[in-house]
Amino acid sequence: MKLDKNNFEPVNAFLTITKMENKTVIRAIKDAGITAVDEPTFIKLKDIDFTNGIIEVKVLSRLLKDAPDFARGFIGLAFRINDNNTKYESIYLRPVNARVDDQVRRNHSIQYYSYPDYKFDRLRKEAPERYESYADMEMNKWITMRIEVNGTHAKLFLNNNNQPALIVNDLKLGADKTGSVGLWVEVGTEGFFTDLKVTKQ
Repeated sequence: MKLDKNNFEPVNAFLTITKMENKTVIRAIKDAGITAVDEPTFIKLKDIDFTNGIIEVKVLSRLLKDAPDFARGFIGLAFRINDNNTKYESIYLRPVNARVDDQVRRNHSIQYYSYPDYKFDRLRKEAPERYESYADMEMNKWITMRIEVNGTHAKLFLNNNNQPALIVNDLKLGADKTGSVGLWVEVGTEGFFTDLKVTKQ
């Protein structure tokens, strides 16, 4: 998919098209005016209606110079985004957590959430471990994400691994929701995205 500004709509985020390692990439940063977490802070793909299928993208995360202490390099994908950005599903990464010496934090390297009712803190409290997982990854390195979506099920595969790093069997918005795809970032992250591919089924 061509990474052209005209194909995307920034939502509570700032978009730049730039070059990195001779590749065209999207650079995204969350709008600092959005202080709540797990909000619609993404670069939204225009003119696409996605229900089931596969979303693939390469992501690279860096910490901004003014990133808060709790920044983890948050970066990922949103999908089935409705027209006014008030409902969507998301799976994102916390690359910082994957290489720390604290096993609990390592277990929080990958996160699913559903906007607006099921953010990470509610899911972690009500169903600990069900919507988070560990996978090895690094900051400032390209990570390949592939999300397979079918009904209420989603699987995340990282770096062309044959086994999923996270399985979600109960997407909170239900099986028949449809909408756009977004390149998602959170506080403290300078996020880069390339090789975006959306295959609908």
